[in-house]
Amino acid sequence: MTTADKQKHALILGASRGLGLGLVQKYLEQGWKVVATERAPGPDTRLGQLAEKSAQALRVEQLNINDQKQIEQLAEKLKGATFDLLFVVAGVSDDPQQLSSQISNDEFAHLMLTNALSPMRALEAFSANVPADGVVAVMSSALGSVSNNTEGGYESYRASKAALNSLLRSFSVRKKDERTYIAMMPGWVRTDMGGPDAPVEIEESTDGMAKAIAAREGNAGVFFIDFQDNEIAW
Repeated sequence: MTTADKQKHALILGASRGLGLGLVQKYLEQGWKVVATERAPGPDTRLGQLAEKSAQALRVEQLNINDQKQIEQLAEKLKGATFDLLFVVAGVSDDPQQLSSQISNDEFAHLMLTNALSPMRALEAFSANVPADGVVAVMSSALGSVSNNTEGGYESYRASKAALNSLLRSFSVRKKDERTYIAMMPGWVRTDMGGPDAPVEIEESTDGMAKAIAAREGNAGVFFIDFQDNEIAW
């Protein structure tokens, strides 16, 4: 097997359902080996059932991304492992009609913790597992674009994704390395979060994201793109 043919490895955080699960399926289809996380793993979860059928290509680990101790424990468990792709998918939404002045302190703190701070803690913990030519990605949203916010709505959710984007840029600048950093917009996807009226199917989104990541691989820097590899204004 040549270097070019070497099997690739992905670490996907937050893969119990929706886009996370879809990305795991996509990379397995492409012949990758995957380590994926969910908060309560088991043989009867969708991820567990996929692992059972994957001929040892998929390994499932427990992780609540908001639990710093679990992040540290998994980082220790994966010490020495190498991943061509680290993708933090985990995230939550809130009521799109709720004004930022109406959200409770606890709900706002949970939104910011889950969508911005915890993903960055995960990047700090696991980025050492990604080589110089690897990709580090977080699941963002076009709603995180400050310059494109011309319609309002999703006020607190927008703020959490804008915070995530800003923290990712700070992280990439601080690292000053040759890796590819991506804030990924998956599209408005028909998931539990996206709702039944969303125009994009999970398969279309995950296929596009995988292609966009592959197209950006090897390009040092930080990119805010959608699943069709279009750049989004920060």
